Amino acid sequence: MKILSKNRKAYNDYEIIDKYEAGIELLGSEVKSARRGSFTLKDSYCRIKNGEIFLYNSYIAPYKPATYNNHDPERVRKLLLHKREILKLHSKVKERGLTIIPLKVYLNKKGLIKIEIALAKGKREYEKKQRIKERTIKKEIDRYLKNRF
Repeated sequence: MKILSKNRKAYNDYEIIDKYEAGIELLGSEVKSARRGSFTLKDSYCRIKNGEIFLYNSYIAPYKPATYNNHDPERVRKLLLHKREILKLHSKVKERGLTIIPLKVYLNKKGLIKIEIALAKGKREYEKKQRIKERTIKKEIDRYLKNRF
């Protein structure tokens, strides 16, 4: 599995509840560009409309050799999930504070481009600060124990 893009900000800003693997509907020039690693997931999110799920605010750089057949870099892209998974996600998103965010885009064993999406709940500012504080305390303790022995 080759990771093409990762949404590092998502792990900091959200608490991940459940993960799903979805296909993504891409044009030919988008596939070529994505395989080069020109896929960005920063600030992107998913929304369900009419029983289908779509990816918003993702960016795939234009593929230079495609000339006039190039794609729109920030277009809305359809994600491919089973109907029951979409219904399950839709019912959970109706709950307060839950959203669907992309975590990473990767090539699977068959060479297909897949996207990992997650059902997530946004973290509050104090939760983020608390996590950073715990991490620094753990690092200091580890550093002290390493130097002591």
